Amino acid sequence: MSKAIRIHKNGGPDVLTWEDVDVPAPGPDDIRLRHTAIGLNFIDIYHREGLYPLNLPIVLGTEGAGVIEAVGSNVKDLKVGQRVAYAGGQMGAYSEARIIAAEVAVPVPDAIDDKVAAAIMLKGMTAHMLLFKVHPVKRGDTILVHAAAGGVGAILTQWAKHLGCTVIGTAGSAAKIAFARDHGCDHVIDYTKEDFTKRAKEITGGKGVSAVYDGIGKDTFMGSLDALEPFGHMVTYGNASGPVDPITPLLLTQKGSLTLSRPTLFTYTADAAVRRAAARDLFDVVAKGAVKIEIGQTYPLKDVGQAQLDLAARKTTGSTVLIP
Repeated sequence: MSKAIRIHKNGGPDVLTWEDVDVPAPGPDDIRLRHTAIGLNFIDIYHREGLYPLNLPIVLGTEGAGVIEAVGSNVKDLKVGQRVAYAGGQMGAYSEARIIAAEVAVPVPDAIDDKVAAAIMLKGMTAHMLLFKVHPVKRGDTILVHAAAGGVGAILTQWAKHLGCTVIGTAGSAAKIAFARDHGCDHVIDYTKEDFTKRAKEITGGKGVSAVYDGIGKDTFMGSLDALEPFGHMVTYGNASGPVDPITPLLLTQKGSLTLSRPTLFTYTADAAVRRAAARDLFDVVAKGAVKIEIGQTYPLKDVGQAQLDLAARKTTGSTVLIP
């Protein structure tokens, strides 16, 4: 038997249970994967709490890396012993081993180790979606990135800087401010001491930023709208502080003819070709050193409840990895 973290009901970290699970032989189009590292993400908390409802009971987790133990009869492009990583597909990453659709798995280059691969798939492809699909940035743009020292934020800021943007980030402690400066931010605003809207306007000479990338949600949404230039783009992609309250489209007119997006990675990567291309681009910028990945902390998989508590309390920096 293998071990996994399963939930039978929604609730706090106490609903996360460490259980025996059966891992069968893979189906014709599947692989059996032995995890070596698993990514921790805010969406895992939303799933646990029920913000994004799931059919229960279920093994949580959306991202991981490991070694293929067996392949289905129809799988031709992957082999036993190969290192792969994934984000998306069916839930089940919080496990020592699992069955997953072969088409979801992406080969990991030799230059990328397993912990880095597990840490970057969901966060890095989210950054790819934000920068290349939702609001394609161009050289010379000035953007605002909330939680710039977080998992997505740290990748997003570095990648945007690599593409020629001026990056304004927000962070909430001296350590996180220093981290954000070291990871692509030209300016860092301490949101606990400064009005980030006012500072963003000051930095841009009163103009405002071309886009805000906001994974915080309720607490920063209205201020972010006010930080935008006319016809700016508000991209809200997470709810760390809670879901954004409903608004009317007329508000976007009143705030400066703005555009609002609420994307999800799993819509973006539903197309296998897009998923593979995004992963290749991500591995490339990481291997080149244009995007540095910081594994800020690791936890044993069985202690994921504490890891989720620390993530929700914003006690983590960079990416968090769970070790089976």
